[in-house]
Amino acid sequence: RGQAVRAAADDHHVVRRLQRPGALKPSYDVVIIGGGSHGLATAYYLRQHGITNVAVLEKNYIGSGAAGRNTTILRSNYKTPEGARFYDASIKLYEGLSADMDFNVMFSQRGHLTLAHSDRAAFVMANRAEVNRLQGIDSRLIGRDEIQALAPSMNIREDATYPVQAALYHPPGGIIRHDAVVWGFARGADEGGAEIHPYTEVTGLDRTGDRITGVRTNRGTVNAGIVLN
Repeated sequence: RGQAVRAAADDHHVVRRLQRPGALKPSYDVVIIGGGSHGLATAYYLRQHGITNVAVLEKNYIGSGAAGRNTTILRSNYKTPEGARFYDASIKLYEGLSADMDFNVMFSQRGHLTLAHSDRAAFVMANRAEVNRLQGIDSRLIGRDEIQALAPSMNIREDATYPVQAALYHPPGGIIRHDAVVWGFARGADEGGAEIHPYTEVTGLDRTGDRITGVRTNRGTVNAGIVLN
């Protein structure tokens, strides 16, 4: 039975291994420095524009930097209109990302609370809620009763060291598995033809005039049409 289960799992594309990268090619249309969520996402979306001669260079294992050390929180209730709009577009992208990549990134939209422990903090949260509302973002100030209903285990008693006075409630906010995001983008980029080279440290850049034309690594030098860092 165990062999049958393993065989069935091996037939399913979710457990498909990434292609083992060989030697670096002499040149690439695009060289991406950094194999975290941003670098791998760039490679993934480039393939949708027909750009597949791409190398992602990571000095450690993929996702070993900030991508593996973030808060895992996704939200769009930021303070500035520009920031709020930017992150709201990101939330909408993440809502369809599992289906887009056919890979479960485990995005759970359970809501996000930003607590206010003073009158000043509550005023700032109310101001942010208004900025969000004007951008069409679901975000509002709530009181302690509603906080307690949403998070029953939270201590909102008056005798707490720093009593909670209010909270900015953002229902679309949630959490995601950052490692799933990294591996989902990695698999999609790999399937699209990009080469992912872990343990390939960039040691220098070659310039011709005002352009970067080559990338030096601990595994050799490659020519590049465009370099993203």
